[in-house]
Amino acid sequence: MGSSRFPKRYLIVFLTFICTSVCYIERVGFSIAYTAAADAAEVNQSSKGVILSTFYYGYACSQVPGGWAAQKIGGRRVLLLSFLLWSLTCFFVPLDPNQTIILVIARLLVGVAQGFIFPSIHTVLAQWVPPHERSRSVSFTTSGMYLGASMGMLMLPSLVKYWGPQSVFFAEAALGAMWTLLWFSYAVDPPRSEHPKATASGFGESLLPLKGSSKLKFESGVHSTRTPTIPWKRIVTSLPVWAIVVNNFTFHYALYVLMNWLPTYFELGLQISLQEMGSSKMMPYLNMFIFSNIGGVIADHFVTRKILSITKTRKLLNTVGFIVASVALMALPYFRTPDGTLFCSSVALGFLALGRAGFAVNHMDIAPRYAGIIMGVSNTAGTLAGIVGVDLTGRLLEAAKNAQLDLTSPESWTSVFSIPGLLCIFSSFVFLVLSTGERIFD
Repeated sequence: MGSSRFPKRYLIVFLTFICTSVCYIERVGFSIAYTAAADAAEVNQSSKGVILSTFYYGYACSQVPGGWAAQKIGGRRVLLLSFLLWSLTCFFVPLDPNQTIILVIARLLVGVAQGFIFPSIHTVLAQWVPPHERSRSVSFTTSGMYLGASMGMLMLPSLVKYWGPQSVFFAEAALGAMWTLLWFSYAVDPPRSEHPKATASGFGESLLPLKGSSKLKFESGVHSTRTPTIPWKRIVTSLPVWAIVVNNFTFHYALYVLMNWLPTYFELGLQISLQEMGSSKMMPYLNMFIFSNIGGVIADHFVTRKILSITKTRKLLNTVGFIVASVALMALPYFRTPDGTLFCSSVALGFLALGRAGFAVNHMDIAPRYAGIIMGVSNTAGTLAGIVGVDLTGRLLEAAKNAQLDLTSPESWTSVFSIPGLLCIFSSFVFLVLSTGERIFD
């Protein structure tokens, strides 16, 4: 695996791809399993929104601590512990809509554990992946989220139908345990000797946690024992960082609303069950998988061939992705057939994934040393979007019912999808004006 034909960093990237796939199988799986159990128990839409959004409270709390932990003790170790925690939680927790307190605690724990994962992944990739491979590496890794979501949409409804909602939890725990074993067996920190130009290129040795005798660093002919401190003030006041934060919020608002409420839209809005839709229900997330990798390849091609600068490349892909997604989102409730809905949601999610080659890789452009930290900050905003969007959607639907609107009518769902659509337009403008591809943090 460490040969020149298959460098070790490719294995690391592949394992992080599997990591994100399993994480999103879990998230989609809970939505599918809980929706089935809650509908059977006649839980109202507002209460469903509260339970579905609980995960994101825990997820938000651990984003910045996750970046800090990955910076201090290494992303590899943090990933291992995080996966172990959420897998065990899934295995031991009963799925009973009437045991609200137990479900809330369980989802908070899973959220906290998974909140450490993505900052740790960005720290690991910043250590292993050279700058000219970052777009496609990050895009490939994050595309695992969408492949996982599509596989979850394809397979888990049948699991619920034949074995019951609880079986989804057991399947997710088994997948988490298997990935943990793979990561424990094959993942390592990058050997320092392989990166003699690490400081200049912005990856590898200079990004590893400093400990013991390795804290002695040779700088301009002088040994220094000082460990670099995290420039929190500069991070918080940086406009390019805020451009990433705003776009992360919007991306996840749209993604989490569709991920958590699309099953309800099919069931109540179109009155068709997920089991009846066959393999077509996985298309929106499969489209994300495809477009995420297309965006990464295009971005690296533009940068390495010097067709566009890094800054212009990020802005182009981010703008195209978010603008097209906004149109598809706002059109979605007016397509009254399953095929039309799948088309709109596939276009929306696909182009949002294309936009990730803009804002999502930008962490490593502007601050490779602090990629995990900035990812934690921006992903906190993305998590807040999950809290706000998922819960707000439940309240909007409950308000529509109270106003005597039928949930099969487009009017009941217009605000649900127009809010993320308008956010996409706003966010693309912010990124266009404030972002940069230049390295601004040493």
